[in-house]
Amino acid sequence: MTERLDYQQQAPERFKKFVEFSLSIKKSTIETSIVDLINIRASQLNGCAFCLDMHVKEATIRGERALRLHHLASWRESPLFAARERAALAWTEVLTQLPALGVPDELYERVRTQFSEQEIIDLTYAVMTINAWNRINVAFRPVPGGQDKAFGLDKANLA
Repeated sequence: MTERLDYQQQAPERFKKFVEFSLSIKKSTIETSIVDLINIRASQLNGCAFCLDMHVKEATIRGERALRLHHLASWRESPLFAARERAALAWTEVLTQLPALGVPDELYERVRTQFSEQEIIDLTYAVMTINAWNRINVAFRPVPGGQDKAFGLDKANLA
C-alpha cells in the first residue's frame, strides 16, 4: 500500500481548527449515544476504516452494547433501535449518500417528529462533521487503531 501524506503535520492549523469545530458537536443537543451511531454508520457507508475503528471503540467505552454495534449495518431490520435512533440513522444515510433529488419530504417529516428544530440542525452538523473526517481519512489512510493510546481508545480493550 502506498504511504500517504500526514495531513495533521502538513496542515496543522487547519487540522486544529477542524478538531475544535468537531469538538463543538459534543456540546450539541443530540445525545452522545446517537452521535456515536451516526459516526459509526456514516463511517461504514464511506468505507473509512480509521473512523469506524475509532468510533466503535468510543461507543464501547461509553457502554454501547456489542449486539447493537453488530446490528448497526442492518438497523432497519433490527428491533434494537428506538424510533429516534432510526430517524437519526435514516438522516445520516440520506445526507451521506445524497440522492439526486435531495432529501425526500417523507424522511424530513419523520425526522421532525423525533427531533426539535435545533436538534435537526445539530444532527445535520454531526453528520456533516463525520463525513468530512471520513473523506480526509479515506484520502490519506491513517492506520486504524494507530492513535488509540493518544485518544484513550485502548480502554475499549478491542485490540
